[in-house]
Formats: sequence, structure tokens, C-alpha cells
Amino acid sequence: MSDFDYSHLDGRLLQLLVAVVEEGSITRAAERLGVTQSAVSHLLGKLRAIVDDPLVVKSGRGIVATARAELLAREARVLLEDMRRFATAENFDPASLRTTFTIAANDFQRDLLLPRLLARLRARAPQVSLRVISSDIPDADMLREERCQLVISPRPPDASDILHKRLFDDGYRVFYDASQRKAPATLADYLAADHVTVLYMPRRTLDLDDELAERGIRRSFAVMVPGFSGIPAFIRGSTLLATVPGALESGAMQGLAHCAPPFDAPRMPMYMIWHLRHRHDPAHSWLRAELEALV
Repeated sequence: MSDFDYSHLDGRLLQLLVAVVEEGSITRAAERLGVTQSAVSHLLGKLRAIVDDPLVVKSGRGIVATARAELLAREARVLLEDMRRFATAENFDPASLRTTFTIAANDFQRDLLLPRLLARLRARAPQVSLRVISSDIPDADMLREERCQLVISPRPPDASDILHKRLFDDGYRVFYDASQRKAPATLADYLAADHVTVLYMPRRTLDLDDELAERGIRRSFAVMVPGFSGIPAFIRGSTLLATVPGALESGAMQGLAHCAPPFDAPRMPMYMIWHLRHRHDPAHSWLRAELEALV
């Protein structure tokens, strides 16, 4: 049992714990916090004594967090957010905000929304920056563990502590190279063609592909790529088809011909998704409002 009182904890120690757990390296944690490695080691020793746990152990040439450290880091993220809200709740001013928002999004929503979002944010908050990570198939732990503050995805995780709001929905279009083929006029033409689609890891297909398969509409896929941005190179100069969100017409699929699908296609919704702890946070509320304003 530790002889230290919990009041010895402060924000610096909480930030240190989160950095060490997330970086998995004393060196990278020091770089992230802007301190020396010896300072990280010293503070980590203090934190070990307070919580009575080694927090990290050697693994090969590096270190890994203990199970207790992983749990404490999750709680530390909540406490740090509460401390930040405590200091800013009554006098939030975007112009004085200096922070990095981490947003998880795949290439479609990233390219469609985030460049414009950054421009809006920095017009009022010049010291704000964005870190964009891939959402793949998002899960609740991405938000619980503060790997990001916001997810933009068609698939909100089903969890009681995760909130979401619909941003927009988009219809599907069939894209093709008009110099190589005509638009598929019938379902038979469509099914006779070879197709390109997106396959997320680990082997997670698009909702459209799942729904068509359930209807018995089965296509022949010549190639599967990990994101929408990989599709155009396969379409150009070929007779392949790609059935993707129509908003890509002004983005990755620009310059390619397109037509309506020869079947009743569902629409693809898009949500912003966040953790319950950010519901009343002024900076996060502002971020969500700015994102909504784009659509």
C-alpha cells in the first residue's frame, strides 16, 4: 500500500502518465511533453510511489504499460478534461484557444470536410491545429481512451457513453471512364461488369456491398482497395465500375463520368461521434458547431 496521499497528484503527473502509456517510450513521451528524459523518469518514479504500481515494464528493447497503468490512463484522460473545463468553462474564447483536436476519419469524409473545417477553425482560433487519423471501423474505445476527440463515420459505435449526430447523407453514383465504356443501362449490364470497391481492415466491406449481397445482387470485384482515394487509378483507362458516394464527384472521382445505379440504392449517412464526457465542454461544443456549419 502506498504511503502517499492522493493530493500529491497534479495535472503534470496525469499528463505524464497518458503520454508514457500512449507513446510506449520514455524518449517519445519526453519529446511530446517538451521535457528531458530524466525529468520523465523522475516524475514516473514519483507516480509509481503514489499508485503503488510499476506502471511500465521492459519488453524487448522498449517498454509496455501495465494493466493498471492502462486503466489509470483512461481515468487520467477524464480528469484532465475536467481540469481543462474547470479552467475555461466561464470564459471560453476561441481566439485564445491553443490546442490540437484529433479527429478520426477515413479518406472520403477527411477530404470532403476537414480542409474546410480547418479553415473555419483557424479563422477564429489561429492557434488551433488538427491531427487526423484513420477511423477504419470506429469503436467506442477510440473515444474512451482519447485517441481522438471526434470521429466522423457512417457507423456510430453502439455504446451508452457514445453520442452522435447526423451531419448529412449522400446518394450513391456509379463512376466509370467514358472513353472506355458506356454507362450501365440495366442491372444486367451492371452485373456483367467488373467492379472496384473499398474493403476496410479486417475485411469489413461497405454497407452498400453488404446490403446488395443481402438482396442477392452479387458483383464481380476485380480489385478491393483500403480507401476511396485508391479507386480512380483503377477506373481510368479501364472498363471497371465503382459505386461510391456521389460527393466524390468533386473530389477523388473528379473527371470521371457517372450515372445513377440501375437499382434502388440506399443512401449513406454520415455522423459526427463523440464521448459523453465532452457533451458540455465549451471547446468541443464549438468544434462540433463549426463542423455542423459546413453541411
